[in-house]
Amino acid sequence: MIGKEDKTPQLSIFDTQLEKFINLDHELCILSKNIDWDSIDKDFSIYYSEIGRPSVPIRRMIRLLLLKHIYNFSDEAIVDRWIENPYWQYFSGEKVFQTKKPFDPTEFIHFRNRIGKEGAEKLLKVLIQLFGKEAQEKEVLIDSTVQEKNITYPTDAKLHKRIIDKVNKIAKEEGIILRQTYTRTLKQLLIDQRFHSHPKRRKKAKAALLKIKTIAGRQVRDIERQFTQEQKDKYQDLFIILNY
Repeated sequence: MIGKEDKTPQLSIFDTQLEKFINLDHELCILSKNIDWDSIDKDFSIYYSEIGRPSVPIRRMIRLLLLKHIYNFSDEAIVDRWIENPYWQYFSGEKVFQTKKPFDPTEFIHFRNRIGKEGAEKLLKVLIQLFGKEAQEKEVLIDSTVQEKNITYPTDAKLHKRIIDKVNKIAKEEGIILRQTYTRTLKQLLIDQRFHSHPKRRKKAKAALLKIKTIAGRQVRDIERQFTQEQKDKYQDLFIILNY
């Protein structure tokens, strides 16, 4: 379901409008007025259902994706730095300065999955209209030595998830029926352990990580009990590595 953007937010006496303290001749302010947002809403609204939880408004998502392209930041970096930059917020349609993130970085992934290849081509078309051939060249000619890398580093949770996925894959290939695959449970636990360094989430994240490790050990023992001797010999190196 398409999230609605509040085009006329009610301001309190303590709010200072962005346009009161920024330079409206800034390139981002000018660019925001030169984009046909109504056309963008129309082009991308076809990828949304009429039911379900409201999504991030289309314009806000496209605006931050444009900022990502302009400044070549990762998903996480663009969201983190957005709260520091009044010009980015003005470009994103905000009326007053915001102190909270516009949305979780994972929303970028959901949006890309939603629009697919066809939507990505539409987005590229918007970029080309705004920046000409430079939009295409940046995709190829960007210097990777200075580009911020959107790298995912291995963590205990990710490594144990790989173990669980590997066991489920082996079970399927060998025709073994496990007591449980934990697919849905694992998905929620991975969400719970994100941002584990944050003081308010540390306890919940620690409990989620412990549960993931427990599930990994349980899955390994479950499949090992059902293995024939031939299968044990076939996968013995794997279980030596897992060391459960």
